[in-house]
Amino acid sequence: MGKQYETVIGLEVHVELATKTKIFCGCSTAFGGAPNTHTCPVCTGMPGSLPVLNKKVVEYAVAVGLATNCEITRNCKFDRKNYFYPDNPQNYQISQLYLPVCRNGGVEIETEGGGKKYVGIHEIHMEEDAGKLIHDEWEDCSFVDFNRSGVPLIEIVSEPDMRSAEEVIAYLDKLRLIIQYLGASDCKLQEGSMRADVNLSVREAGEKEFGTRTEMKNLNSFRAIARAIENEKNRQIDLIEAGEKVVQETRRWDDLKEYSYAMRSKEDAKDYRYFPDPDLTPLVIDDAWIASIKAGEPEFRTEKIERYQAEYGLPLYDAEILTGTKKLADLFEATTAICGKPKKVSNWLMGETIRLLKEKGMDAQDIQFSPENLARLIELADAGTVNSSVAKEVFERVFAEDVDPERYVEEKGLKTVHDEGALRSTVEQVLRDNPKSVEDYHNGKEKAIGFLVGQTMKAMKGKANPGMVNDILREVLSR
Repeated sequence: MGKQYETVIGLEVHVELATKTKIFCGCSTAFGGAPNTHTCPVCTGMPGSLPVLNKKVVEYAVAVGLATNCEITRNCKFDRKNYFYPDNPQNYQISQLYLPVCRNGGVEIETEGGGKKYVGIHEIHMEEDAGKLIHDEWEDCSFVDFNRSGVPLIEIVSEPDMRSAEEVIAYLDKLRLIIQYLGASDCKLQEGSMRADVNLSVREAGEKEFGTRTEMKNLNSFRAIARAIENEKNRQIDLIEAGEKVVQETRRWDDLKEYSYAMRSKEDAKDYRYFPDPDLTPLVIDDAWIASIKAGEPEFRTEKIERYQAEYGLPLYDAEILTGTKKLADLFEATTAICGKPKKVSNWLMGETIRLLKEKGMDAQDIQFSPENLARLIELADAGTVNSSVAKEVFERVFAEDVDPERYVEEKGLKTVHDEGALRSTVEQVLRDNPKSVEDYHNGKEKAIGFLVGQTMKAMKGKANPGMVNDILREVLSR
């Protein structure tokens, strides 16, 4: 029997805050934009330029701290972290080492077996992002885009409390939901607004001492994080089994090759020569400010799940899916407020909406249609103005272009035909055209009726009332 190993994981999660402007200047934080167009002397590190702290950054950081059960540091300050790298315009980063804004918090996650586990948060600190290097392999050179330089970040540093990739994903998902509900960030991993660095070590089961840890970077999806953890755990175990030492280093994950490689040996705080930033005054966060931020907290997911069951009578399953993203929850509440049909709204969001999101590779945050148009479509389907298959067809247009369903149905002539005379003559034509199915039905083959309903619907271009078609068919066949 081989040795049993335990994986010990801690995360450093960087979250780009949803402020309109950067942390120390008035430049735009919008994603995209031509290179170096969202810049000024402050965020490009020009000599003599002075930083001015963006108040909204502090409010978002404190809000995240309160929502993750942290203590708020009443008197905190900024430090300079010195390092020389082409995407770092001042050759230092303004961060917080000695007095981070939030400390000693944590969140509860659900483990695989349905149990609960508390993951500690060591600290949350505010800092500025660096620029972005773009490597041109053809010309064998690199370009620097400083649009991202000075974009406000919070870094959430967990305790080494996680033991598996599943726990890591549960923790990240919990953080993402809290931050999205607060409106502090959209937390899109693929756009870099949420980035996780994984600190991982292994030790023999039962051992008290931690093993040597490595840090993995370049993880931009939950899938990549899970694969990187599995890969690094096995790499470290193989080294230990072979009698070799794990080196403390920073590694870069390549998700296409499913492989990580060493970038640099891991630095300690002393390598960065931190000292208080002389251009920024200490920050005082008083009780009144904290109380006003606390008072502005939204209803979080757990409370919403309970309320959706109590107020709207939804099953737990629906409530959990609808609250899985803030966008779906907001859309559900707004649409229900208009049409007053919570279960029907829930069905459209959980069914067709999620299907189309998956099909198009979109996030719920990318939904463009309005609650008004979804409510109108639900009313049309409920009144029998359109049948269910036409309603789905119309919804695809609503989803893609937010069309007004009433106008669309009118213009395209998609209203359900309730005219009994028109339906009866179509049914009789279909029966004349399909004598074999008529014979099958009379011989007790119940399935034949389904085929005949389908043929009638086809002849009516899908616009017939299926219930009426069924009734008329059975009546005519029983003569």
